[in-house]
Amino acid sequence: MSQQTIPDNAPGTRVFPEFALIHGMASAEVAGLTDQQLDWTSEHWEWSKWSIRRQVSHIASVSPGWLLRRWGDQLFPKGYSELGELAEYSPSPASPEGRWLDERKYGEMSELLAKLDQAMLLAHYVLTHETVASMRKKELPRPDTLPQWRQFANAHPNGVLWHPTDPNFSYLTLEATFRHLYFDAITHIYNIQRLKRAQGQTAVVEVPFEGYWALPDWDRSEP
Repeated sequence: MSQQTIPDNAPGTRVFPEFALIHGMASAEVAGLTDQQLDWTSEHWEWSKWSIRRQVSHIASVSPGWLLRRWGDQLFPKGYSELGELAEYSPSPASPEGRWLDERKYGEMSELLAKLDQAMLLAHYVLTHETVASMRKKELPRPDTLPQWRQFANAHPNGVLWHPTDPNFSYLTLEATFRHLYFDAITHIYNIQRLKRAQGQTAVVEVPFEGYWALPDWDRSEP
């Protein structure tokens, strides 16, 4: 991620240009894989319990889930009509588990990659309409923060704030939200690479060593 000093009035795309690369990284890693390879799982490692197909589906579902369902009231107070086709993600077409897209609708890899492309277009749309200052000012209260955010917060230089008395209550800025979406995406692309290596396949792209999977206590076990 860019560490250079960026003016407060610069668009969000200056802070997070990496969103333009995520679709291409995922596409390159899954190219040429068979359905058997895409659906392979193992109980041997925690990261291998989700197949490659589900890893891609998860990446495609996360950005709409955050930007529309969680941030929707703040980002689109007049509704989603301005988004056109991208508004179909409201509500996000997630699986019953909420961790990936509805597999009854989006099962083929070509469909998942198309949804991932739309998710990145949605992220780009929001980033172009926000500035560095507005992303740091907007804040989302989270009374039901998941326990893993105690670990995630260590990868964020700012934007993750904890309630003074409630250990399960946090506040997340829009800037930190986009940082989370980026860190989550590259971590799952790294998982895709490990799933490939476990099946004797070779990774294709270089995943930036930053964010969650670069934390010192992260599970980076290999096959």
